[in-house]
Amino acid sequence: MKSPAITQAMGILRLLRQITEGPDAISVKLDKIISMIVEQMQADAGACYLVVDDNYLELFASYGFNQNITHKINLRVGEGLVGDVAASRRPLTVEDAWKHPKFSYKPEMGEEKYKSFVGVPITRFGKVVGVLTLQNKKEYEYSVLEVEILETVSMFLSELVASDEIKTLKNQLIRERGQSGKERYKGISLSKGYGLGNAIVHRRRQIVTKIFAEDKEKELQKLEFAHTQMNKDLDEKFNATKLGIGEHVDILDAYRMFAKDKGWYKKIADNVSSGLTAEAAVERAYEDMWKRLSGTNDSYLKERLHDLRDVADRLLGYLSGDTGKERIESNDIIVVAQTMGPADLMDYDYKKIRGLIIEDGTPTMHVAIVAKALGIPVIAKIKGIFDEIKTGEQVAIDGNEGYVYLKPGKQIQDKIKARIAEKEEMLARMAALKDLPSTTLDGTKINLYINVGLTFDLDYFSTTNCDGVGLYRTEIPFMASEVMPDVDQQMKYYKDLMDRAEDKKVIFRSLDVGSDKLLPYWSNSGEENPAIGWRSIRITLDRRAILRKQMRAFLRAAAGKELNVMFPMISNLAEFEDAKETLMIELEKEKRRGSDIPSKVNVGLMIEVPSVVFQLDEILKHADFISIGTNDLAQFIFACDRGNPRLTERYDVLSAPFLSMLQEIINKANQHKVYCSVCGEMAGNPIEALALIGLGFRNLSMSGSSLGRVKTMIRSLNIEDIEDYIKILLKSNKRTLRPQLISYAYDHGIEIY
Repeated sequence: MKSPAITQAMGILRLLRQITEGPDAISVKLDKIISMIVEQMQADAGACYLVVDDNYLELFASYGFNQNITHKINLRVGEGLVGDVAASRRPLTVEDAWKHPKFSYKPEMGEEKYKSFVGVPITRFGKVVGVLTLQNKKEYEYSVLEVEILETVSMFLSELVASDEIKTLKNQLIRERGQSGKERYKGISLSKGYGLGNAIVHRRRQIVTKIFAEDKEKELQKLEFAHTQMNKDLDEKFNATKLGIGEHVDILDAYRMFAKDKGWYKKIADNVSSGLTAEAAVERAYEDMWKRLSGTNDSYLKERLHDLRDVADRLLGYLSGDTGKERIESNDIIVVAQTMGPADLMDYDYKKIRGLIIEDGTPTMHVAIVAKALGIPVIAKIKGIFDEIKTGEQVAIDGNEGYVYLKPGKQIQDKIKARIAEKEEMLARMAALKDLPSTTLDGTKINLYINVGLTFDLDYFSTTNCDGVGLYRTEIPFMASEVMPDVDQQMKYYKDLMDRAEDKKVIFRSLDVGSDKLLPYWSNSGEENPAIGWRSIRITLDRRAILRKQMRAFLRAAAGKELNVMFPMISNLAEFEDAKETLMIELEKEKRRGSDIPSKVNVGLMIEVPSVVFQLDEILKHADFISIGTNDLAQFIFACDRGNPRLTERYDVLSAPFLSMLQEIINKANQHKVYCSVCGEMAGNPIEALALIGLGFRNLSMSGSSLGRVKTMIRSLNIEDIEDYIKILLKSNKRTLRPQLISYAYDHGIEIY
């Protein structure tokens, strides 16, 4: 006896065959199929999305939604409920789609009147090729039986998706949009943002064809002239470019010194003296260095090789007389390269650069750091793209998701332009919010601070009018420097920050390295579990000279002002007292020297390791302030690697256990009258910041780019209501409270986006 699911599925399949064997065009067939499935399953609406490439879904047919939306709705794999079905390759049923944390609203679709949702993947040979969905106007729990029917139907649809008719339709759409057969590429984002412009293919390496010199003296003269001219031009470019101050400038200055390095030049000259042409001598000098350093795991030395390759290529250009770049008449350019040095951006009018695509690239690559400082989106790690793109071709890039579009059609262009406009609008809204207080509707002030790493983060002082710096990541100057910065170098960084902050609060975090933050001049111990290994305060307490020097730099930078120092990764009271004592000893030394000292010194710690929560009452007797690092604290509470994509959705900081721990921390801090803030990612996410405020937190520190959104949320919030609601939510046993908080925000007119 056949099961009810098979019986009903067979009936639908008979109707499917009748439709597919009919004379209609494939687009008409798809619409009829979705309409029929909706009717047979007694639903109110349905849709069929097909995978355009491995990362992209497009609406190919629908019923019950707005008209004329076919091929106008696009989703990334993983985006929204439909994208989640494609990413997980599993069915998904939701009683109320609007309350689901993955829900992605598409206003042009007209889905406001629908509640329940069911989606099943359409798979072929184990690969998702589409998603079939149904929706109902009322809240409804789809049964296992109904899901089985849809899964059976999707098996039939997978054959249709692979048909020549569908392939022909896709090719037709590509031609209509003016796109090539391979118009979309996926890479990794090194700097976020969106860009649209004409490509400029960065110069290819000079090929050395003549190896042996006929006249050594002429070759040496040619080398000397080219080397001198190259450095003269570099000086002019750098001096004419207004980049302010920051690590990106330090990188460019280091590059300039590298180009002038006498030792490197002498090796080239010695190679010429041995009988090589100047060009071959440059290549030999590079190859020798590459052989010695290419096997290293040291990230610093690898970046030096990148810079050396660029300087060598630049010098080869001067030797050959080919120092020009391809030019196009455009105010919007996308630079495409196999690899680049940081100085290469200065070869173009960087104010016209709308994006940078690097076939070979890493987040620590110096050109990526400079581009990020200039606000240029960067995408890397797209194999073969350098040969695919030609100068003058139009290119669009999505630096948030890591996509590159070659010869984008109008639909993609409109999307990118809309994203650019959204960013400009957001910046305008931030500017408008600048002089408005971060006060709730019922008059409670929430102090908003910024987290600072790179020096250009300090620009947010003027654009946000924040209350100060809640976290200064002092490891960034250490990571950007070629050698360990001495006390004077550190003091310069810290004093610059203090001067920019004027009278606003600044909290310095002592050196927090190890785990995923390796210093280029320290060897990596190769720990199996670096996140819980020798890192952060554990390193600096073991290497006490480093900690003492940093404390000395803090004290001198804050002369005459209030100094706030906090220690990261503290596991117990003894560690905190040990670190605090080091600071106090250096303070006494400065007094004995007769040096100017801070007007006041406050010492605090990061709450990141769960063990300190059990000693919190005692710790709060010795600490002037505490700051919660929610990123690490959540990672350790849930025993969950936050960088593991398989665990991303499994645990949520907006769960009752985690929020209850946070409430215990803020309650104890208030009892002891100790300043308490949150400086992890939670503080910069409006819906999570909403929960923090409901728990009682009044000091939040976040990236400068997030401050405007959080301030908008705060100014639309009634604090007494959310506090009462949070008390109710903390009794819940649900895995996450995010849907309830989102619904609460919608119901109470709280702006969370």
